[in-house]
Amino acid sequence: MGKIKTHKASAKRFSVTGSGKVKMGHCHHRHNTGLKTAKRKRHLRSGAILSDAMTANVRALIQK
Repeated sequence: MGKIKTHKASAKRFSVTGSGKVKMGHCHHRHNTGLKTAKRKRHLRSGAILSDAMTANVRALIQK
């Protein structure tokens, strides 16, 4: 029986907290930042917790 491999692209983007929630970073913070307001960029800097509906899918991809 073979093992399921970790999806490396997802493993680089998501991490699992101690309580089992999935942490992620926001997108749209890499370029064209001169067009975005300071408030928008400030909120994009912080991380976020993935929704409960997507958590099971991502945890299956990253095997944690």
